Amino acid sequence: MKKIKIEVTMQELLLLTTLTSDQLFRREFIDPKMPGYKGDPAEVAMGKDLVLRLKSMAREVSGSPFIAASRRAPTMHLSANRSGVPDAV
Repeated sequence: MKKIKIEVTMQELLLLTTLTSDQLFRREFIDPKMPGYKGDPAEVAMGKDLVLRLKSMAREVSGSPFIAASRRAPTMHLSANRSGVPDAV
C-alpha cells in the first residue's frame, strides 16, 4: 500500500483523532443494528490501529501522555424532576 504524508497542526490532529474515533465507534456499535448492514471486521480493526497511531503521534508531539484525550465540552445530563420522571425522553 502506498503511503502519503500530510502536515497538520496539533489542533487538527486532535480533531482528526476525535472524529476518527467517533466514526469507528459508530461502525462498530451503531451501524450493525441497522437493517441490511454489512460490516467489514478488517476495516474496523484497521480503524482501531489508525486511532492508536494518531493518539500516539499526538502524545509524541506534545510530550504529554494525556494530550489525546477528548477536547469536547462535558455533556449535560438530564436530571430527574420532583416526580422522578426525566424531563425529556
